[in-house]
Amino acid sequence: MTIPIAAPEVSADAKNAVCDVLDSGMLADGDIVRKFEAEFADYVGTDRAVATSSGTTALHAMFEAAGLGDDDAVVTSPLSFAASANTVVHAGAEPVFVDVDPETFNLDPEHVRAVVESRDDVAALMPVHLYGLPAQMAEFRAIADEHDLLLFEDAAQAHGATFEGESVGRLGDAAAFSFYPTKNMTTGEGGIVTTDDDTIADRLRQVVSHGRTDTYEHEFPGYNFRMTNIHAAIGREQLTRLTEWVAKRRENARRLTEGLSGVDGVEPPAVPDDRTHAFHQYTVKLDNRDAVISALDANDVGYGIYYPTTIPDQPAYDHVDVDIPTARQLADRVLSLPVHPGVDETDTNTIVSAVTHRVGQ
Repeated sequence: MTIPIAAPEVSADAKNAVCDVLDSGMLADGDIVRKFEAEFADYVGTDRAVATSSGTTALHAMFEAAGLGDDDAVVTSPLSFAASANTVVHAGAEPVFVDVDPETFNLDPEHVRAVVESRDDVAALMPVHLYGLPAQMAEFRAIADEHDLLLFEDAAQAHGATFEGESVGRLGDAAAFSFYPTKNMTTGEGGIVTTDDDTIADRLRQVVSHGRTDTYEHEFPGYNFRMTNIHAAIGREQLTRLTEWVAKRRENARRLTEGLSGVDGVEPPAVPDDRTHAFHQYTVKLDNRDAVISALDANDVGYGIYYPTTIPDQPAYDHVDVDIPTARQLADRVLSLPVHPGVDETDTNTIVSAVTHRVGQ
């Protein structure tokens, strides 16, 4: 593919850092992970961060550390990767799917409030900052405070985004990030939870390491969700470049929006004035997705559909009956176009030309 949908970049410095870890013999969880945690917490602006083996284990550990379990319900988005809901189930709680806003793709606060007020088992809210655009966190914080609920962030796609000037990752009681290779920064595979809550952070440290309080003392049956020094070495170098990379994504998004605005059958992503978008994905809404896909294929332009099916419409959740018309409509219309830092101005012109030519036919 001439212009891929994602192009992870690992520098010579990151490779050298990995070699240093290999040469040290200290390959598993250790001091490099502790340094990465401190640096990422500083970047986000939280007191604590606990690294994990993936974005999925970050979500799972976050829920268990906060004490969620049987008889608890967590309100979350139906338009996301399945891990957003699967990890709620793994923690023993129930995911409750609420419809999304058609402009931002994120949870609709009015629908969330209605569900919270109609049920007595909701223990937490977890908006997903889909594609890198923060959810309406001020309204979710108000709902959480009013009903004494925990507020989590699924920030797996939102490294570098802000809401009302505050970094994503410090807007709730805890937040989970992913470092999968296609994300705005990577550790190869990994995740991290950020929080200002010492109780959650201390419990997280136990959850991700077999419930340990000492080397061979285990308070409860935890997991092996630890990150390795090898992965953390990559992450530390990637973090130094994250601001630059996000700025490049925003510039590419600006060019794409400039070229696609006003084109019939194409709606570029909306960015409300109170937040900044990290553009993990540049996602448009299309009237004729198949035609645009054909044009992109003909021009060797990559794309992605995130997501072609809502979570409750997956076989794993076929027992769930939920009213989410907007999320289902979006699943039929959304298409993500290349926006990563490897995309240059010539590439954005090619993308715009392919989309507009096909739409115009």
